[in-house]
Amino acid sequence: MIVDQDTTQGDDVGREPLSRSFFDRPVLEVAPDLLGRTLVRNTVEGSLELRLTEVEAYAGEVDPGSHAFRGRTRRNASMFGPPGHAYVYFIYGMWWNLNLVCGPEDHASGVLLRGAEVVRGTERAWARRPKARKESELAQGPARLATALAIDRELDGADVCGEEQAADLRILTGRPVRSHTVRTGPRTGVGGAGAAYPWRYWLDGEPTVSPYRPHKPRRRRAAT
Repeated sequence: MIVDQDTTQGDDVGREPLSRSFFDRPVLEVAPDLLGRTLVRNTVEGSLELRLTEVEAYAGEVDPGSHAFRGRTRRNASMFGPPGHAYVYFIYGMWWNLNLVCGPEDHASGVLLRGAEVVRGTERAWARRPKARKESELAQGPARLATALAIDRELDGADVCGEEQAADLRILTGRPVRSHTVRTGPRTGVGGAGAAYPWRYWLDGEPTVSPYRPHKPRRRRAAT
């Protein structure tokens, strides 16, 4: 949970995988509690570790901004699975996004990972994000984060709570953050009724947090 005490301890602290029960809670509890946690990605090239600094909550079939709002589809099936698994989807025909499923099975809640600090494997993140202008941009925004981690559809449904250190994707306890550093506001780019939900959470003052952008409806081309 988010704590108020000082959590600056040794490097051996926070290396345990988050439990399934951590994710088996309401999405609005899980989302801010993910801040400060460590996301580990293992690939054939080596591993990367990110410290999560920005997330967004999506509450399934009761949330107009969620992919699951209109029910189960082939695309969003992983959202209806057990908690503690990944939901990966393609957006704008260009980018992958990584979400973590939470709440009871069939509830379809999830947390979009929006921003993070690369704390290990920085050279691999640079190799995948060569156009980044500075280190804080390597995983600043959900598409950049997924690109830096080499996330694709093959990780959809991956278990992030596994004990195996060589697993493709894991979430470790990290260092829980102080509650007064957590900020909340509207979700980025969500329109319609979903725009009213202030379910974006981030760490105050972190340069890896992405800029807020309101939803802009796509203009329809005039008939010719």
